[in-house]
Amino acid sequence: MVEKLDKKDGVVILTYYWPPCGGSGVQRWMYFSKYLKELGWDPFVITVDEKKASYPVLDKSLEMVVKDIKVKKTSTNEPLKLFSFLTTGGFRKGIPQGDVKNKGLFDKLFNYIRSNYFIPDARKGWVDYAYGECKKIITKNNIKHLITTGPPHSTHLIGLKIKEEFEIKWTVDFRDPWVSVFYNKKFLFTEKSINKQKELEKKVLNNADLVLTTIGGDLKKQLQLKAPKQNFEVIINGYDHILIDKIKSEKSSNYFHIVYTGLLTKNHPYDTLLKILKLNFKQTNLKLSLAGNISGEIIKEIKTFLPNVKVNDCGYLNHEESVRLIKSADLLVNFFFIGAEKEMISGKIMEYLATEIPILSIGDPKSEAGKILSKGTETKMYQRNSNKQIENFINKVILKKGKLTNKFPNLEKWSRKNITKKLSETLVNL
Repeated sequence: MVEKLDKKDGVVILTYYWPPCGGSGVQRWMYFSKYLKELGWDPFVITVDEKKASYPVLDKSLEMVVKDIKVKKTSTNEPLKLFSFLTTGGFRKGIPQGDVKNKGLFDKLFNYIRSNYFIPDARKGWVDYAYGECKKIITKNNIKHLITTGPPHSTHLIGLKIKEEFEIKWTVDFRDPWVSVFYNKKFLFTEKSINKQKELEKKVLNNADLVLTTIGGDLKKQLQLKAPKQNFEVIINGYDHILIDKIKSEKSSNYFHIVYTGLLTKNHPYDTLLKILKLNFKQTNLKLSLAGNISGEIIKEIKTFLPNVKVNDCGYLNHEESVRLIKSADLLVNFFFIGAEKEMISGKIMEYLATEIPILSIGDPKSEAGKILSKGTETKMYQRNSNKQIENFINKVILKKGKLTNKFPNLEKWSRKNITKKLSETLVNL
């Protein structure tokens, strides 16, 4: 593995999501940037001005992680904040995340416009601004490496334009699928728009020098069919070893604590867990803590369905507070998007595993994520209809509260620092 470069090589990283944006998606290139710099690279990040960006949540604590990284913020023109204001009265609350609304006439009208007039996505208004800044930085600093990460996949269109104009090694990062992403089924695409999306994706895949994904399996196979001569590399999201070691575990003996963190939508199979808890654990003193971007509607649904459970709505927590909550759990739960189990992987999986707390996931055990989780000694992934198995696992963890340690082989391999070493080596060898 490459420990450190003898001479600093410049790399431009185009990422829409960047601190103070919150959420797990921003953390991938935030940490890559930090550790690439430590390894001898000279990263230049181009992102969007947070005052104009369509960020669902903010986490200003993340800014400290990248305080030494060179960042250029640009303007943008996009409709999502206006849509959020018109539908919720707030500029962030209604920004879609992992779901597409089609309830009323206004939702359907906005969906149609977004689907067919904002290709490949509603954040494409950032492209021209970022492209201009990218050209300046590459020219001034003689940059030889460019990285674009999506979603939003419109970011890759900047890479396409730059690749046409400069002799540069271009790495494309697919944090989530593009054309095949599960929520595309809810968009009101015309046939022309669908074909345009496919054309753009194929053009990006075939013109890049390297394609990164966060998961192998079905997603990688699909992309390889579209670009059979392309180089593909899987680098999943890791965990912050410094933060995990820094925060001590503080568990209560007064109740059994179940914790979920992250995005939670109607496309997640959380109803399975609710039904099992309601039917089988009425006599257990349970506390269910939920933290992340979760609608008031879902929180109300959970509280109503589980009147005997203390449901703790933590709201959105910054990263350190989120890890502190995770480490207070007796059981961590995770839900995979319905219909996307084989194409996507949760950004928090390695962070969960790093705590050594038992984990219950509901998804496809045969998926790539399922194969990773199966290596944990106290980690289980079950299908939505595996009620008895889920009940038995929860009961086991309750009976052995505080006595189970969830060990994962070679865990240190997946720290953010170590996966960046793999990225660095991959870039050097391009």
